[in-house]
Amino acid sequence: MGNAWAAHRGYAQNQRGNHVPQTAWPLSLSIEPTTSCNLRCPECPSGLRSFSRPTGMLDPALLERALNEMGRYLVYLNLYFQGEPYLHPQLNELVAMAHARGIYTSTSTNAHFLRPERCDAIVRSGLSRLIISIDGMTQETYSAYRVGGQLEKVLEGTRNMVEARRKNRGRGPHLVWQFLVVGPNEHELTQIKREARKAGVDELVIKTAQIDDPRDGHPLLTEAPELRRYDRTDGGIWKIRNTFQDECWRMWQGCVMTWDGKVVPCCFDKDAHHSMGILGENNFEEIWFGEAYAAFRHQIFTQRSSIEMCLNCSEGSHAYA
Repeated sequence: MGNAWAAHRGYAQNQRGNHVPQTAWPLSLSIEPTTSCNLRCPECPSGLRSFSRPTGMLDPALLERALNEMGRYLVYLNLYFQGEPYLHPQLNELVAMAHARGIYTSTSTNAHFLRPERCDAIVRSGLSRLIISIDGMTQETYSAYRVGGQLEKVLEGTRNMVEARRKNRGRGPHLVWQFLVVGPNEHELTQIKREARKAGVDELVIKTAQIDDPRDGHPLLTEAPELRRYDRTDGGIWKIRNTFQDECWRMWQGCVMTWDGKVVPCCFDKDAHHSMGILGENNFEEIWFGEAYAAFRHQIFTQRSSIEMCLNCSEGSHAYA
């Protein structure tokens, strides 16, 4: 509780223009099991195979080291950044490592690998929350974004997870269907809400799409303004509609780690351009409280618009069904 209070207090002081250094440890960590993916989604570097950084698998020893150094402060561990987590053969063991420490755990999947035996293992691992991406109600609309994917695999995987929980007397992860709303599927919102209730998932999240180059005629832009992150200016330029301010809570309360140990400030840094250090070459305390991170936080609170990844930031742009 003292660490959480320190995080909020420090952030509030910076919001007021008092640039105080970070004193709190992170409350949350997102760590990347793998950059590999079986699909080819058009706005995703994993899907496009466009990374400038290497592809690989997280060594469980690296997660163990992270938990040993910072686990007593963590409230939330998200085992996801880029890639499909269930391509990692030891993902359930990674979850169990955090679960044993009492940390809330989450991951996100395209659900193509949720066979019955794997779903049973997911339940046993202690995973707290499982997000299943289901971005269409027909194969045509689903594959408009999830290129190479099969909607029936998603539905089958969902059924397998619901059954695995039933066999475990209802215990298991909180099941979420996540619907990335884009032009080809925006007409299916009523149907997805109905199908979510029938499928037995606990929650449906409607998520707007991040688009790297929004423009007239872009196939993923929705017609309904409330279902997209971007508006067209009178000059014909598409811009994110968020109010842009020199602040960001994410910089204060958590961070992201790539499969090979690079600590980056945010999930928008998909190619790890802003690496603050590498766990293994440095300990986490040196990275989190170090000069590079301090300088980046100061830049966030003074000149955030000079950081390219922030210009397409979706803070506040998610709608929940």
